[in-house]
Amino acid sequence: MQQIAEWILSKNPELDREITPDEDLIEGRLIDSLDFLEFIYLLESLSGEVIDLQEVSIDDFRTLTRIQERFLAGAGAGAGAGAGAVDVPQPAGR
Repeated sequence: MQQIAEWILSKNPELDREITPDEDLIEGRLIDSLDFLEFIYLLESLSGEVIDLQEVSIDDFRTLTRIQERFLAGAGAGAGAGAGAVDVPQPAGR
């Protein structure tokens, strides 16, 4: 979850506090539509799974707690805990 929180903070440099696990990321505009696909790539990289946008709802991205439950619960013991950079996958052919 640390990598997700760091990504959100990097997109919101004016935010001078930590993000709480149950903070509404959508209502608080901490994840916006312009960065949403990059955020999906981050979650896919951390979980090792492809996220089918037909199978999810906006509520699956609303809080760090829900993101953990929905996307990272089965991703292994170290998912989201590392301090290193995440490689964001690029579209095929690049």
